[in-house]
Amino acid sequence: MLERIRSLFASDTLEVPARALYHRIVEQARQRFLYEEFDVPDTANGRFDMIVLHCYCVMRRLKQTPEGFKLSQMLTTVLIDDLDRNLREMGVGDLSVGKKVKRIAEGFYGRLDAYDAASSNPGTEALSRALERNVYFGLEIKPEKGVESLTAYFQRQIDTIDGATFAHLSKGFIDFYSPSDYK
Repeated sequence: MLERIRSLFASDTLEVPARALYHRIVEQARQRFLYEEFDVPDTANGRFDMIVLHCYCVMRRLKQTPEGFKLSQMLTTVLIDDLDRNLREMGVGDLSVGKKVKRIAEGFYGRLDAYDAASSNPGTEALSRALERNVYFGLEIKPEKGVESLTAYFQRQIDTIDGATFAHLSKGFIDFYSPSDYK
């Protein structure tokens, strides 16, 4: 009984690698190359979309093993906690934080589902359409070159991360290829 109570208060062993992965994801999502070369809007929504895109690549790989699935769930928890903290730091009132986090989480899961569906189709057309709908939403003129470049980048990140070992990821390490390598 005492062991069960202790387990409720013990930190989850997956939290440390999930936080490390999340920090790498955010670091990669902030690369200027994405905004300057791919015309991703440099807005809160654009930055969120880049975090989701990189999270998707990592989570897709993690979900290939039962242990990875659990780490993927913890990664989601870390992301949601960070969103909550950021909203509070921006001065969003306590009563509305939950509603806003719920709406953002729905957008997160919707994008993950869209990317899953798109990446299961052969070719890149479905992936391009999903990125155009999500990343470039609301723009009057979609940057055609940006959509094509971001699609190629996204596919390259998926391929790169799919080649990562679970042992590497489970330690919180992720090797994104450098955007400068893309040129």
